[in-house]
Amino acid sequence: MEEKLNFKQNLLIGSLLFGLFFGAGNLIFPVQMGQAAGSNTLPATIGFLITGVGLPILGVIASALSESKSLFDMARPINSGYATFFTCALYLTIGPLFAIPRTATVAFEVGMHPFIPGQYLKLGLFIFSFIFFALTLYFSLRPGRILDWVGKYLTPIFLVLLSILLIATFVKPMGQVSEYSPQGNYMDRALFTGLLDGYNTMDALASLAFAIIIISNIKKLGVKNPHSIAIETCKSGLFSIAGMTIIYASLAYMGATSLGSVERADNGGIILSLVSNNYFGFVGKVLLAAIVGVACLKTAIGLITACAEMFSEMFPRSISYRNYAIVFTLFSFIIANFGLNNIIRLSIPVLMFLYPLAITLIILSLLAPLIHKQRDIYRWTTGLTIIAAFFDLCKALPESMQSNVVIKQIVDFAHSHLPGFDYGFGWILPAFCGFLIGLIIWGVRTKKPSLN
Repeated sequence: MEEKLNFKQNLLIGSLLFGLFFGAGNLIFPVQMGQAAGSNTLPATIGFLITGVGLPILGVIASALSESKSLFDMARPINSGYATFFTCALYLTIGPLFAIPRTATVAFEVGMHPFIPGQYLKLGLFIFSFIFFALTLYFSLRPGRILDWVGKYLTPIFLVLLSILLIATFVKPMGQVSEYSPQGNYMDRALFTGLLDGYNTMDALASLAFAIIIISNIKKLGVKNPHSIAIETCKSGLFSIAGMTIIYASLAYMGATSLGSVERADNGGIILSLVSNNYFGFVGKVLLAAIVGVACLKTAIGLITACAEMFSEMFPRSISYRNYAIVFTLFSFIIANFGLNNIIRLSIPVLMFLYPLAITLIILSLLAPLIHKQRDIYRWTTGLTIIAAFFDLCKALPESMQSNVVIKQIVDFAHSHLPGFDYGFGWILPAFCGFLIGLIIWGVRTKKPSLN
């Protein structure tokens, strides 16, 4: 009997995909990009869509095609030690260290900040983040109902609320995109800058974690074969891709046209607040608070669930899923109270290091049916990518650290010897060379005559 989902089930899984991916950074980064890119918003948006939409869907499909039960399983062909390191590093990054705390701080900064006097902001963040994470923990302790919570309820509510603001942007534009000059790197490298902007969503990293949730829910609907799961993920992903593409492009357009009515701002959260106030006044602030609150809550639920499930599987003898969920929630609550700016600033170097490793793992997993998870290919590709990714990490460190003599020499060396490094893609050539070396070694070993 052919295993496949009906249209309604595909739509539900697509809604779950969208709901898990679209969260805090997905709202603020495209708006900020649009305002900075100005007349070059189109190429910047294309780049953003490639890394912010395309890669996350490929990550889930790769997990299914490689028949991997988890991220650890996907990375195990390299070796178990690396698989443990990469899995922990990725989950902690999209979990309690950066992404989960960011959901609460973005919701507070964009939704609640306008209503709270300056002297009470720290207290306000403390109270808000406590309530936010209490709700997150409540839903996360019931992972079996995540398809209902996120797919059926939170995502549709979020879409309705956001649509009101986006429709206003198109019905009564604040300005014309062509009127505003691009700023900084958007002047001569808009596409590449947009590609890097897509990293900030952390969705490609999250896809390797969310894959467990997506695949398990597809299995619950009756599809068990890995190939069939990959096909149904592709079909469901079309709904998610369409929704995310429309919203990202609309948010970028909002940012690009916003200068006709509002001033330039340091982050997308402020821009969203100014735009909402411009269109709807006080009601706009309330609308934005609801939009951001729902978007961030549903992502936090997905991240806590994914992180707790992964760590409870990797270390089953330590503590249970329930206790992991509680620990990660408490830790996220503490980190959130350090503030949004600090979280974003510290996360960028980590993302520049992890993203190349995640992208190469996704590509290798997509090729798994052809290369049969051959260890030499995985190891050489990953090994050379790690070296190049380390240079990207050094380049993205805070300015105070880049003044260090050793760090400066490392970055200068990469500038001189690593093609594409200036654009943030110095890892591509080393990764490709590693893949070819591994392929050649595999071919030689395959042709080597047996001693028997």
